[in-house]
Amino acid sequence: MAVLSETHANIKTLTTTLQFPVSDWDEKWMDTYLDSSVKLLDICNALTSELSRMDQSQLLLKYAVHILAATGTSPSSEELKRVHSSLHDWMENIHSRSPKLENCSSILQELAAALHLVKVKNSAKGKVLMRALYGVKAVTIFICSVFTAALSGCSKPLIDLNVSGEFLWAAAFNDLQVGVNGEIRNLFSLGKSGALKELEEVNARVEKLHNASNGGQIKEEQPNNDTTNNEEVLTLRKTNGQEQQEGWKESSSDLANSAECFARELDLLSKQLEEFFHLVLAGRNALLFSLTTSDVRLKG
Repeated sequence: MAVLSETHANIKTLTTTLQFPVSDWDEKWMDTYLDSSVKLLDICNALTSELSRMDQSQLLLKYAVHILAATGTSPSSEELKRVHSSLHDWMENIHSRSPKLENCSSILQELAAALHLVKVKNSAKGKVLMRALYGVKAVTIFICSVFTAALSGCSKPLIDLNVSGEFLWAAAFNDLQVGVNGEIRNLFSLGKSGALKELEEVNARVEKLHNASNGGQIKEEQPNNDTTNNEEVLTLRKTNGQEQQEGWKESSSDLANSAECFARELDLLSKQLEEFFHLVLAGRNALLFSLTTSDVRLKG
């Protein structure tokens, strides 16, 4: 997302440096740009909605961790039931998806279908700008499709672009695209629910605690009374109890650490996505303002 924001900031700088007036823009260029930008804003809104939903789910993890932290190493059956219920709600919530994500696949397909190098006649600056816009659009579609796939938990949003070989960066781009898209598809084929490693780690911790707290009971291994005397039975039970207490403490700490890491990365991604949204919006508004100004001048 940081790369995407930087790329769009650079294209704005290039446009300014070229000093290519809006009055020289072909009407089709402007229509394409405005249509593409509004589609990007829709994708940003969908991704933001999903990140917000994930962030709200953190409350369920925090509640479970709070219970275990407050009870120490010996949670009661009632406390374990509350932990189990909270973690169960997290698992149900995190595997559902924002309805807005479903629209992203079709939007990305539309953007990909409109990806072509606009031919410009008798304008060196226009040719430079159109080639740059083509590259920015290709990178944007690629990155947005990767994030949409990662957050939606399916490979459907992935787009396999075929960049023209007339660009020096085409081979590198196509290789990167094949590698990344192939890796994500492989993850999903293995049964992974997503491509976010921080989320996968949290899910693993949650599943472990969820199973352990099932029914509000701490499962203990029972010794074989036929081969052990009463003293050995008591010693074994005491040892098992201590190991269980340490196990609860360790599992709770692991979940807290994983949840904290996930929340931190989620917050960072949300801020970067917000920055990208405002860049796209600012570029769109700047063009509309320029068109309005040019129109006023012409009428004047």
